[in-house]
Amino acid sequence: MAQVPNTSSTQLSHSQQDLQDLVALAIEEGRKLGATESEVGVSVDTGLSVTARLGEVETLEYQRDRGMGITVYRGKRKGTASTADLRPQAIRETVAKAFSIAGFTAEDECAGLPDPEDLAREFPDLQLSHPWGIEPDAARDLAVACEAAALKADKRIGNSEGATLSSHQGLRVFGNSLGFLGGFPSSIHSLSCVVVAQEDGEMQRDYWYSSVRDWRELEDGESIGKTAAARALRRLNAKKLPTITAPVLFVPELARGLMGHFLGAVRGGSQYRRASFLLDAAGQQIFPSWVQISERPHIPKALASSPFDSEGVVTRDRELIKDGVLTGYILSTYSARKLGLRTTGNAGGVHNLIVSHGADDFQGLLKKMNRGLMVTELMGQGINGVTGDYSRGAAGFWIENGEIQYPVNEITIAGNLKDMYREIVAIGSDVDARGGIRTGSVLLEKMTIAGE
Repeated sequence: MAQVPNTSSTQLSHSQQDLQDLVALAIEEGRKLGATESEVGVSVDTGLSVTARLGEVETLEYQRDRGMGITVYRGKRKGTASTADLRPQAIRETVAKAFSIAGFTAEDECAGLPDPEDLAREFPDLQLSHPWGIEPDAARDLAVACEAAALKADKRIGNSEGATLSSHQGLRVFGNSLGFLGGFPSSIHSLSCVVVAQEDGEMQRDYWYSSVRDWRELEDGESIGKTAAARALRRLNAKKLPTITAPVLFVPELARGLMGHFLGAVRGGSQYRRASFLLDAAGQQIFPSWVQISERPHIPKALASSPFDSEGVVTRDRELIKDGVLTGYILSTYSARKLGLRTTGNAGGVHNLIVSHGADDFQGLLKKMNRGLMVTELMGQGINGVTGDYSRGAAGFWIENGEIQYPVNEITIAGNLKDMYREIVAIGSDVDARGGIRTGSVLLEKMTIAGE
């Protein structure tokens, strides 16, 4: 993508040293008030977002945010308060408010800071910050060109929900009364396009996008627009299906959600609340024996990389699923204590989950499936996290002899997640890296497809 000149829009309101000083001030204030422990997180962000629709600017937003969250403990009683005012007096008042709140909360034996030995001591440079000093005019031009490429692709692309370019830069610092103090800058840039295809009174919408840490690695806007158009066009003239049982292929951007349900079930909160379809499943076979799922927190430029979690606990490489077997849970300090275990450095979520895959690319998976449903869109939230029952509205394409035959819509796919995970036939090499879960397409042996 063409380089544009830097501007002051990438300048944050505070430096990292400024934020570290404010965190230290808040922690010291808590100590003076009598807090036994305290932790403080502060962040500043700036960003620009431009949406163009039908060749004109629809929205232009400039963002500059800042905030501090303060948690203090009075023994096993916890109080939390926050402020967007980073002046010293406002911080002192917020600490006092958190301290006051802690006097009214119930004691919780699992409350408190992480054990000192779990905290991060080193902060590797993961190359997460790549400021983009793009001017609004240049951002507008990129969004307009992206949408124009989609509108020019075919006369049946008759409408658009717009193309959006977003660029954000931020800095976060976290510290606690155990002596931990760390922070790092980060950036995220994205370009997306949503268009509507029309033919014989039928309308179908679809999209495409690119999201990266380094703006130089954004997918070309023309390519994004053309892909969005092609995806919308191929959905025209959709048919319905009879109710059948057949293999189902989840494309990568939807397979990510499928794996997300697994993560939700093995989080510490779901386990100690006894509200998971994978309750007490550590050590059990969850996936076929050839499936490996790993956490890799330190991949340079990755969207979910971090040297420490939201509590300051060090992040480490981990095999969450080994040979199909669940090795443990996803734990913060609190959930670990509730379960009598040790934190896994996952307060705030996982950091780059990598799902293993085979040699088949997307076309190879279609051939392997031979006949069945390729799902490209899911609707609704029909997932029961306690039983694992899964039922969602869907749209996609019917496959015969390993080839796409026609689009389908107005269907529902249903199954149980425990069965679905065990019945994974293959995972493709078409890995989508635009999120915290990296997976290729996932082919399931069978699901119930409810149609006419």
